[in-house]
Amino acid sequence: MEKFATLRSGVVPLPIENVDTDQIIPARFLKATTREGFGRNLFADWRYAADGQPKPDFVMNDARYQGHQILLAGQNFGCGSSREHAAWALYDAGFRVVISSYFADIFRGNALNTGLLPLQVTPAELQELFALVAQDAQAELTVDLPSQTLQVPGRPEPMHFELDAYKKECLINGYDDIDFLLSQESAITTFEQQRTWIF
Repeated sequence: MEKFATLRSGVVPLPIENVDTDQIIPARFLKATTREGFGRNLFADWRYAADGQPKPDFVMNDARYQGHQILLAGQNFGCGSSREHAAWALYDAGFRVVISSYFADIFRGNALNTGLLPLQVTPAELQELFALVAQDAQAELTVDLPSQTLQVPGRPEPMHFELDAYKKECLINGYDDIDFLLSQESAITTFEQQRTWIF
């Protein structure tokens, strides 16, 4: 995974609540077994017409939001089935952070294992962010993972977010679970050497 420390980016607003994983990546696109290529079908049923042409009224087809790496989503994002392809699709499409006031637990875990940060704010803070982007489509947020803060233009104090310490370390170092274990190889070897076996 790519290392993640800080990110400054524009925002793609998706003010829809209860977005489930089938809406994120429809089941008919789950045939691939690797993580690559899912981004083109992210939000496919909302993003494309029946003839495959982009729908001009969907936010990801709006030129103002092209290249933005932060998705601002409604409450209860990632609910539904446990498919990890939803996180893969978001990451493959270029997103590195999803902001919501609530994430489904399984989606949260899949996102973190993919290198995608599910950043949870309060409902009031979420509405503040939607209002900001509605006023200025080019507004940029700064995510600082080490301090677990979100810096917002015009806001004197940053927003703070919680994150499991283990997953935070993995994101900062670009580790998946196996990479983390390998990084602890010396400590594990020392422990095993010092351990007294009882049979």
